[in-house]
Amino acid sequence: MKFGSALALALLVAVGGVARADNEPTATGFWEVKDDDGNPTAWFLFSQKHDVFSARLVKGFKKPEELTEEEQRCGKCTGEKKGARIMGLTLFWGMKRDGLKYTGGSVLDPRNGSIYHAKMDLSEDGQELAVRGYLGIEMFGKTQTWRRLPDDALKGKDLPKEVLAKGGTAPKPEPAATEGAAQ
Repeated sequence: MKFGSALALALLVAVGGVARADNEPTATGFWEVKDDDGNPTAWFLFSQKHDVFSARLVKGFKKPEELTEEEQRCGKCTGEKKGARIMGLTLFWGMKRDGLKYTGGSVLDPRNGSIYHAKMDLSEDGQELAVRGYLGIEMFGKTQTWRRLPDDALKGKDLPKEVLAKGGTAPKPEPAATEGAAQ
């Protein structure tokens, strides 16, 4: 009897653990970034392909006429992203999920073309995403807290066309750069 009860309890705990993992929120969806004054600056769309997450810029809050042509393009980027339009460009890539944590990724700062390591922590309720870009070691970086937007924040017709890289692999973060840490 005791063995049967222990087995039933173990099975219940195991099934409960699997169910919880299936219902655990992911970073997939729309996210809003705000500046230090609380004003929205950008929206990102995170997506998942296989086991890897990436995000592209889908909305900016400056009007196009307020931006120079240089500010609309990744002019200081290198490789396949050089000169690409920033709106629709994948700025986060290679993020691998482990529960509510995402690691192993990179983030591109299109203002200066610098690439940093990236990690993220999703809140248990899935409504906040702590995004950290850093240089070499996590201590040399900055964390922003992003807020989830509704799944219908932008309709398909309003999404900017995805800017695809011209083939090859995405560049890796520069280990020795010290200026312009992720903002």
